[in-house]
Amino acid sequence: MSAAIDHAVLAPRPPAAAAAPSRRSLLGLSREAMATALVEAGIPERQAKMRVQQLWHWLYVRGVKDFADMRNVSKDLRQLLAEHFEIERPEIVEEQISVDGTRKWLFRFPARGAGRPVEIETVYIPEEGRGTLCVSSQVGCTLTCTFCHTGTQRLVRNLEPGEIVGQLLTARERLGDFPDAATPQGAIVPSEGRLVSNVVMMGMGEPLYNYDNVAQAIAVMSDGDGLALSKRRITLSTSGVVPMIGRTGEEMGVMLAISLHAVTDELRNVLVPINKKYPIAELMEACRSYPGLSNARRITFEYVMLKGVNDSLDDARQLVKLLRGIPAKINLIPFNPWPGSPYECSDWDQIERFADLVNQAGYASPIRTPRGRDIFAACGQLKSESERMKKGDRLALAAAVAE
Repeated sequence: MSAAIDHAVLAPRPPAAAAAPSRRSLLGLSREAMATALVEAGIPERQAKMRVQQLWHWLYVRGVKDFADMRNVSKDLRQLLAEHFEIERPEIVEEQISVDGTRKWLFRFPARGAGRPVEIETVYIPEEGRGTLCVSSQVGCTLTCTFCHTGTQRLVRNLEPGEIVGQLLTARERLGDFPDAATPQGAIVPSEGRLVSNVVMMGMGEPLYNYDNVAQAIAVMSDGDGLALSKRRITLSTSGVVPMIGRTGEEMGVMLAISLHAVTDELRNVLVPINKKYPIAELMEACRSYPGLSNARRITFEYVMLKGVNDSLDDARQLVKLLRGIPAKINLIPFNPWPGSPYECSDWDQIERFADLVNQAGYASPIRTPRGRDIFAACGQLKSESERMKKGDRLALAAAVAE
């Protein structure tokens, strides 16, 4: 049975004074931007570089979330920092734990401008030898892919760099992946090494429609003196924003995944409507010219298996033909159901036949094991609005999915 830890009951907060200035978050800032912010707050320019190095260590190596815990920073400086800045992470509204160890967090971020607080979902998937965090880049999505639950939620806004990085920081804290943090008793995590070893930008939203913020967040995540994630362990998934793909390779240098899901424009126009703007031929050309592409840096093509829709052996043959000449692997994803979905998952025997044909053509085509289905944490199931359902309704839906 999945477990849920509810953080939604909050004590009422007194209204803030009307004239109180807002504090700027330091999370997600580049080193240069952080130095500028510190100087503007009154820290001498000659000290700025050293102070940035101190803050960077405390935020991203030690994982502290309160200036008071920065022990090698003077009391006066800690007070000045607290007056001008914040390092708050997202509020945890709910944490759900699947029977297979997958964890899903419903995170809440404060309002920006005149907006309201917003919520997103982030998922942690433990495996032997690695732990993968599926990170969101937007609140909602504009792409309306018909097999994806997130696509039924309208886009509210982009996430800022600190909000993207904050998902990683909070996950590492909750899992005990910082030096002074404890791993929850009984948690399913890798037996050795970093508990969050990989990040995939495959959560809510289209990362390339929030390019600048995602690029800045990835720069912070991959900084060698901080979170120090190798760019080969960061994968960005796009539905096919063709003009931004080359720039992603040049500027971010991360691994690329393409949400393909169909081998003809006619079908992909339905499943992934952005195909009407950037058809398959243009997408494949962008993939062939992706900077750094090689057998050691292959593109992953994601292909959700929909019964009677895109799972025939003729589809498999066309897929092989389509990818010819591209160093690639194909992730076959059994469709993960969600309430109201018009699709069914392909029969397992058919998925295996599809995979065998693709494998025989020389492409690795692993079948992704469904993870976290019982807590709606599997691929294509994320939708923050679902968490506002009553607990009884969620349990009833989970039981229906299990059947």
